[in-house]
Amino acid sequence: MKICWGKSPVTSQEVVDALSTPRQWHPKTVKTLLNRLVKKGAIGFTKAGRAYLYRPLVAQEDCVTAESESFLDRVFGGSLKPMVAHFVQHKKLSAAEIRELKRLLEEKK
Repeated sequence: MKICWGKSPVTSQEVVDALSTPRQWHPKTVKTLLNRLVKKGAIGFTKAGRAYLYRPLVAQEDCVTAESESFLDRVFGGSLKPMVAHFVQHKKLSAAEIRELKRLLEEKK
């Protein structure tokens, strides 16, 4: 999805090329993933000659929100406090990150 959001439309070969270096995914695996995303309505495509041009059908922010809520429900039973506590306790936060978290929490009061 990040590839489609970053450059749209994108060919399947461009997606294969983008994923082959960092993840070493096989081209068939990438094409299967693209087909699943089409079936789920996350991306659409148009045919241009022999190539398929893929484009996102969902906004990145909408996808991030849905996935975040799904993660929160699955891992932390939908409760935000244990999730935040877990990350604060297990991840090293910079002073700037701590200030930003405090600011965000103050805004929510």
